[in-house]
Amino acid sequence: MEIINTTIKDLLIIKPRVFEDERGFFCETYNEKTYREAGIINKFVQDNQSKSSYGVIRGLHYQLEPYSQAKLVSVVEGEVFDVAVDLRKNSPTFGQWYGVTLSLSNHLQFLIPRGFAHGFSVLSQTAIFTYKCDNLYNPAAERGIIYNDLSLAIDWKIPAAQAIVSDKDLKHPEWRVSLNV
Repeated sequence: MEIINTTIKDLLIIKPRVFEDERGFFCETYNEKTYREAGIINKFVQDNQSKSSYGVIRGLHYQLEPYSQAKLVSVVEGEVFDVAVDLRKNSPTFGQWYGVTLSLSNHLQFLIPRGFAHGFSVLSQTAIFTYKCDNLYNPAAERGIIYNDLSLAIDWKIPAAQAIVSDKDLKHPEWRVSLNV
């Protein structure tokens, strides 16, 4: 397993070892001992999975303390552009975002610590997206940021006319309003 640091502290890309041959491939997607030895100490308590079609943008979502969640995300079918926005007010990268393409073919995982908003766009015809969370979902603590916030200027890799966004996600405020900054 290879740990790749991003430009935002604590936001990590994980590249598992993949064994491929004429039959296909095998990779270990999670091993608590291996991850702990690499410094990833999250205790994951909930697994989620979603399937979406091309152009779907989900997010940007986060939960308020004490219900915030760290997430270990990956794709088991298709390709997505995954985005995390740093909401940690004391962070030097507060308000900055980082994105990475996750796909079945690259096997990458994205570790998003607590204190980040998260979202993704689907770049393939369909995608199945999975994620482990280190805290249970709490609907009363759920918040969001509008995906097309001009001050964040996230390039979702989808033409605006082809973006498919839920009514719920379209009602999220801009990030400065959401965080009262």
